[in-house]
Amino acid sequence: MSWTDERVALLTKLWADGLSASQIAAELGGITRNAVIGKVHRLGLSGRAKSPSSTSPRPRKTRSSGHMLRVSRPAMRGNTALAYDYQEEPEPELIEIPLEQRKTLLQLTEKTCHWPVGDPGSGDFFFCGGEASDSPYCTFHSRVAYQPPSDRRRDKRPFRNS
Repeated sequence: MSWTDERVALLTKLWADGLSASQIAAELGGITRNAVIGKVHRLGLSGRAKSPSSTSPRPRKTRSSGHMLRVSRPAMRGNTALAYDYQEEPEPELIEIPLEQRKTLLQLTEKTCHWPVGDPGSGDFFFCGGEASDSPYCTFHSRVAYQPPSDRRRDKRPFRNS
């Protein structure tokens, strides 16, 4: 299909009359709605007449009370996307690591626990150094490090922007 002068003139008239692109495509035949929209854009046609149906608002449908179920919701204000409703979980048990078990980075082997304890920038930083199980960690630290996806501990406290 090619855009002849007659078809362009008819498109321009129908567009000015307020017909939709789908209606114009059906009227012209052999073209799609998107082809009409593209040609209208290329021709720079704008300012079209409003159809009488588009100027008046549509009447709202009335709802019958028998079909609606009212559920009371707690009153919340503001953005509730980050408002968690979780109970805070207790911190995992802290174990006291004996001084003779503690290791520095240079003292670690395949048989010692590589769990870091403390701030690496401070002087009292060390590794657990306990007997490693099937992982680089001792049994206790393996349970902390390798939790099933459903049991993972996440920070469930609400976000606070301070």
